[in-house]
Amino acid sequence: MSLPKGLAEEVSKNLVMVARLIDEDPEQAYAYSRIALRLASRVAAVREAAGFAAYATQKYSEALAEFRAAKRMTGSVELWPVMADCERGLGRPERALAMAGEPEVQKLDKAGQVEMRLVAAGARRDQGQLEAAIVTLQSPELASNSVQPWTARLRYAYADALLAAGREDEAREWFGKTLEADKDGATDASDRLAELDGVEFVDAAVDLADVDVDADLDVEDEIADEDDDEDDEDAAEIAAAERASDVAEYYDEDDEEYEPLEQSAADSDVEDAAQDSGRDKA
Repeated sequence: MSLPKGLAEEVSKNLVMVARLIDEDPEQAYAYSRIALRLASRVAAVREAAGFAAYATQKYSEALAEFRAAKRMTGSVELWPVMADCERGLGRPERALAMAGEPEVQKLDKAGQVEMRLVAAGARRDQGQLEAAIVTLQSPELASNSVQPWTARLRYAYADALLAAGREDEAREWFGKTLEADKDGATDASDRLAELDGVEFVDAAVDLADVDVDADLDVEDEIADEDDDEDDEDAAEIAAAERASDVAEYYDEDDEEYEPLEQSAADSDVEDAAQDSGRDKA
């Protein structure tokens, strides 16, 4: 509302594109956020969108600067957990843990507090403190049977921490509980369960780009040539049999009806040539 109408519309269009692309194409979303930031850097919503776009492309220093600017403009603490996670991304888990103990956490709503707990557990794991990470995630929200928007992610993080600590049976149980709460398939809990049970998935799809079409055609041609050769051999055998049947009849000579076949002109010519050859040699 603080912008002229035309400018406001242009900025809004870019923010809409950030929201549409941030999951599927973070780099493109980041590009749109930079346009919006160039047009209206004094608007808190623009700074927040720019922060999330930078966060999605792992530009954590830039994201943290944008989140801090948005917090100053609005006075809201809702970005506190993602700011702490930026500290983790920058390799400073101790700062993330320090932020988890700040008064701002008490001002967060339930979803924000759960998110802060996830970040703190991640920071513990960054420091190699697996058991501390497990304890950090143990909370009323984790023990609750009710399914909330954060339930699947919280259970998944707990299961993953248990597995990293070598507590495989407990991890399998909590991956199963994650699957019960994950109606949208936001986690890969089903795949993790399958891995624990020793199930391997094989992609049966064949990439056509990997198929040597020329080689296949060559094989088909060879098979066709072999078939043709066999057909020629069969035809030759049949012709030979027919010629043999023309030379003699397989009748019993004692049969009154037996009569030798008349010689064909071609056979007479062959015999005459053989006799002439014999005389020449003599």
